[in-house]
Amino acid sequence: MILGLGIDVVHINRMEHWKEIPGLFNRYFHKDEIKSAELRGPSAIMSLAARFAAKEAFGKALGTGLAGLSLKEIQVINNHNGKPDIVISGKAEEAFVRFGGRGIFLSLTHEKDNAIAVVIIEG
Repeated sequence: MILGLGIDVVHINRMEHWKEIPGLFNRYFHKDEIKSAELRGPSAIMSLAARFAAKEAFGKALGTGLAGLSLKEIQVINNHNGKPDIVISGKAEEAFVRFGGRGIFLSLTHEKDNAIAVVIIEG
């Protein structure tokens, strides 16, 4: 049963601006997310924008937003085939369990100016 659905869009130029602010990526992204994005070369910024959109979409799917959650506790990874997944920990995981969540489905896309994420929480 679907408990929550969230969608978010992030403009790529927002991430370009954030790149110029020392330490900002470290504030919002898990170190492994940054490392994974850097391996993508020229598409690193698009990758981070999609991951940030996924974090926002997760909060929307919970119905609570991201208040009280650390964005680093919502980590986007890719499996061996490249499929994106969300790994949660800490307060994000606690909120997910309280919500009755049992599974998370994630879809990401990015093109030119925008990155979009859709999150479905299953109960």
